[in-house]
Order: sequence, then C-alpha cells, then structure tokens
Amino acid sequence: MAQGLTKTPLYELHRDLGAKMTEFAGYEMPVQYSLGILGEHQHTRTKSGLFDVSHMGQVILRGRSYQETALALERAIPMDALGLDVGRQRYGFLTTNNGGILDDLMFSNRGDHIFVVLNAACKDSDIVHLRTLLEPDISIEVIENRALIALQGPASEAVLSEFNSQIKAMNFMDVETLSIAGAECWVSRSGYTGEDGFEISIPASTAESVTKSILSKEEVELIGLGARDSLRLEAGLCLYGHDIDDATSPVEAALTWAIQKVRRTHGERAGGFMGSEIISQQIETGTDKKRVGFLPQTRAPMREGIEIFATEFSKKVIGKITSGGFSPSLGYPIAMGYIASEFANSEDELFGELRGKRVPVKVAKIPFVPLNFKR
Repeated sequence: MAQGLTKTPLYELHRDLGAKMTEFAGYEMPVQYSLGILGEHQHTRTKSGLFDVSHMGQVILRGRSYQETALALERAIPMDALGLDVGRQRYGFLTTNNGGILDDLMFSNRGDHIFVVLNAACKDSDIVHLRTLLEPDISIEVIENRALIALQGPASEAVLSEFNSQIKAMNFMDVETLSIAGAECWVSRSGYTGEDGFEISIPASTAESVTKSILSKEEVELIGLGARDSLRLEAGLCLYGHDIDDATSPVEAALTWAIQKVRRTHGERAGGFMGSEIISQQIETGTDKKRVGFLPQTRAPMREGIEIFATEFSKKVIGKITSGGFSPSLGYPIAMGYIASEFANSEDELFGELRGKRVPVKVAKIPFVPLNFKR
C-alpha cells in the first residue's frame, strides 16, 4: 500500500474486520470483505449493505439568507437550488465554461444553509472552484470532523428505523437531522446503488460506535468499493472521471433530467451558470454522441476503453465503453458508454474490439435493473 494515504474514521474497523484495502482518491479504502465482491453485491440487493464513504467531501455553504446562498450556487450549477424545499436534496453537477462537467454532487436545503456532498477525487479542486465563484458573499465551510456512511438495500428502512422511528416517514431525497445510536446524524434517503437506502453523516468521534451498532443487525454486512462499482453500474449511475468528465456535457451524458425547467431556455432563471449557452443549445438541437447502455453478446465483459464499430469490418469508431463488467444480478456482462447519436436507438448488432477481435454488442436501455427508491 502506498505511503501517505488518508484514512477514514472507520479505518481501524475495516482492518479489524479483515477488509482487503486499496488506494482510492488518495484514501486507503476497503475494496472487499470476507463475503467477496459477488456476495457483497447480492447481499446489498437482497438485504442491506453498509458502505464507508467518508472519503467524500462534506461542505456547508452559508450566506445571509437561504435565498442568497441558493442564487449564488446557481452560478455554479444548472439546477434549481432556490426552489428546493427545506429538508429536500437534489442531484447536481458543476459545469465548465465549455459546457463540460467539473464534478457531480448532491446538495440539500438545510434551512439556513446548503449542505453539499462532493466526490472524493474532485473535492479539493471543487472547493477551490466554489470559493472562486461564491466568496466572499457566501462562506464555504469544509467539514473535516464527520464520517459518512451509506446503508443500502431493501432491509435498510427496517434496520435504521430500529434506531429512530422517524426514518419510516422519510421519502426519497428527504434530509433530516436525527439521533442514531446516540449520535446526532444528518440523514438523507439516497444512495449510489439504485436501492432504497440512506446516507448518514456522523460526528467522527462516534462514527465507529454508530457503525458497529448498525452492523450488529443480522441483515447488515459491510460492503467495499468492488461491489459499490457493480451496483452503481447496474443502476446506470455515472462514475466521475469515467462516464462523465470536463470534456463531456450533461446533454451528451443523458443527464438533462437533472436540469429543471426554471433553469432552461425561457425558464424564469434560465442560464447564468458556466457553459449555459452551450448546454442550452445542446438541449434544443441535440449532440453528436450520447451515453447509452451496452449488452455484450458474449460471456466476456467489455471494460472501459473498448471501441465500438458499426460492423464487423468497419474502421470508423462510433463509440466507446466507459464502464463495464459482469452483472451479478443479471448473470451476464453489461456496460455503458458513448455512441454516435444516430446509433443511440439502434437495434442492430454493433461490434466491440475485444482483445483484437470484433465481438457483437447491442445498445441497451439503462438502468439495467429496476430502481427501488422510495418515492
């Protein structure tokens, strides 16, 4: 293991429980436990999996009023922050002047401030970006003394409601401050697996005791980064730096659903965010490429970087896989990536270049498995 890696507040617990550790975004993180990636994946889909996501960035934005804070944030993201109700969360992304995606994130209205969760690999540069855009009118507080865990899977509500009955009243994307196992936690009903579940910010000093309390329930197992990746791929969720990046627009990435009408052309607060002219134009006229799902017509997975062609012998590249692997839930390989827009709805066999051979692949709808959020 490389020296100088950051450790989360749950690091010792991971080691005590036999985790296989790996480097991820500058952190020493668990990739799997004794169940193995396949077992952990299936456990999350059928019961409840507990993930340490403390490497993510937790940030509080605060102005003189929620309105001031929200309108300032809308300079950085094409989402409706002003119209977000208290106690509600929304998916969003920071954009560039060229219409690319600087990072994706979650943000919530906490009454007198906005709470933002950033990707681990991008959080330092994101914070610099936000400071440049928002300060001095908006204060930006980076939270260093809290852990973040995610409880995901169909048994998650039943498990967490044993610690606080208010959990049952929460719907998808609700956010509350609740007592869990004796600690004041910031709880959102959200996650990165496609399953019902919760993300829980915990004071670092009580992170291990709260996590152990939740793990004491027989339905819960710790889950590592390996299963996290296969779960999010089945759910059709993007991984920053792979499926989306600063050279990919939200329209190309099929993320326009996250841009509310009020921020689009002719909306009450249209534009005003970085890259707004390019993104608005793309929403109106379309793009040359689009993110889609792929189903390799083979037992061998097609992974990131594999090029897609229209025929077995054509030389022109029409697409590329950005994430791919074996789906434990479905029992066959799945992938997603980008394809020339004219092929985005194709039912024909296309071909991927796999180890020097052209292998059939078909365009597929995503998500690959049904989403089980509590609406």
